[in-house]
Amino acid sequence: MTVLGLNHITLAVADVQRSLTFYRDILGFRVRAIWAEGAYLEAGSLWLCLSRDDHVRQTPHADYTHIALSVSEDAFANMSETLMSNSVIWKENRSEGHSVYFLDPDGHKLEIHVGSLESRLQHYLNTPSKNVQVL
Repeated sequence: MTVLGLNHITLAVADVQRSLTFYRDILGFRVRAIWAEGAYLEAGSLWLCLSRDDHVRQTPHADYTHIALSVSEDAFANMSETLMSNSVIWKENRSEGHSVYFLDPDGHKLEIHVGSLESRLQHYLNTPSKNVQVL
């Protein structure tokens, strides 16, 4: 037995409409269903659930855990400008590929990234000084 892939991501949110607006209007997610306590959205093969929660975080978690979203090279510049104007940037990019690290309205750490696992692995193969063993 093996996991086939990522099924969906559920994010706890304080205000469904506020988060729905952010994910739809800023990130371009497609709204698939809405109810009083949540919503289902879609971006490519990603299924995102927004679920209203009274215990939603008040500040971002201090660790590096985040969700990275793929964007095309063509869309990156415009999307970067939009995010820098409409969200908090929580980290500067120091990795392979173009990235912007930003917070959603509830402080969930997100990233838009141009690249793939293959491009990341190739980067490490081309940069042996990083001491990453590519399998």
